[in-house]
Amino acid sequence: MLRKSYLLFLSLWLFVAAFPLPAQRWSEDKANAWYAQLPWLVGSNFIPANAINQLEMWQADTFDPQEIDRELGWAEAIGMNTMRVFLHDLLWEQDEAGFRQRIDTFLTIASMHHIRPIFVLFDSCWDPDPKLGPQHPPIPGVHNSGWVQSPGDQALADKSQYPRLKAYVQGVVGAFGQDRRVLAWDLWNEPSNGNESSYGKRELQNKAELVQGLLPQVFAWAREEHPIQPLTSGVWTGDWSSPENMDAISRIQVQESDVISFHNYGWPEEFEQRIEWLKQFHRPVLCTEYMARGAGSTFDTILPVAKKYHVAAINWGLVAGKTQTYLPWDSWERPYVLVKPTVWFHDVFYADGRPYRQREVDLIRELTRER
Repeated sequence: MLRKSYLLFLSLWLFVAAFPLPAQRWSEDKANAWYAQLPWLVGSNFIPANAINQLEMWQADTFDPQEIDRELGWAEAIGMNTMRVFLHDLLWEQDEAGFRQRIDTFLTIASMHHIRPIFVLFDSCWDPDPKLGPQHPPIPGVHNSGWVQSPGDQALADKSQYPRLKAYVQGVVGAFGQDRRVLAWDLWNEPSNGNESSYGKRELQNKAELVQGLLPQVFAWAREEHPIQPLTSGVWTGDWSSPENMDAISRIQVQESDVISFHNYGWPEEFEQRIEWLKQFHRPVLCTEYMARGAGSTFDTILPVAKKYHVAAINWGLVAGKTQTYLPWDSWERPYVLVKPTVWFHDVFYADGRPYRQREVDLIRELTRER
């Protein structure tokens, strides 16, 4: 009888080993235990000043470790300990081994500055027609005039390309999913963003439907690699006071995310309301985009609220450069060519490392020193 029980146990063990159970969303306890071990997270959405978009940042001909090292040094000096960094599916298709090596180089540099990045895999914002190779120069006076979507419209609409997208997700997460230098995976930036007016190019009419079908698959693909880091995708628009009030894509984001992330560029009262809404999910909350001075979102008003609730605070933009995100959103309709804005919209430093506002960097340093 004992031998039969042993053989049955061995058979079950071999079966489970051969066919492991599908990875599941983290429990609330696991997510909160992960967050409890971290300092208060403060950082920026990062792209070096000499890159106009994700492709120019990462392609072999324009990848610039020296510039990355210099800029992350400025971030470290004011107390930042994380960066949100965008990748792109075409980079994996172009040069899988080289892209993997450049990510590793970036992580080595970030680690030297005690910075753990959040990597973003897909993005529904800006140019829907990304192309590899040299990128066009910035459009004078226009905010973020070269940023590109991932996947582009053609790939999103062509389901025969989804295996390629799966290979990208699993290739990157598989390569770095056990790497403690990586903080988290942000699988899709603003997936519900219709982005109708970018670059004067029409978006797919069924874009929301396609994203709604693909987003859960992206979470499943990443989970199959069993990363030690949490997965997330940030809600950014609409009413989050209850799941019933959310749009379909936002519900997927919240239901699939191990930790909850969100974007908000509003006044501090609105920012605090969003946090209160998201507390209902009993998981760590990360704000992965904020700080638009002209829209009422500033370091002075938002950071103290984020610290009060122990919410991660990752502003848009570190160093003013080719993305030109120091220009306001309305530059799309009215480029700031002859007249410069009186107040920077995003970004913290000039290209030479001087702070845009000394009081801001003093505040960041002061609040992060008291973690």
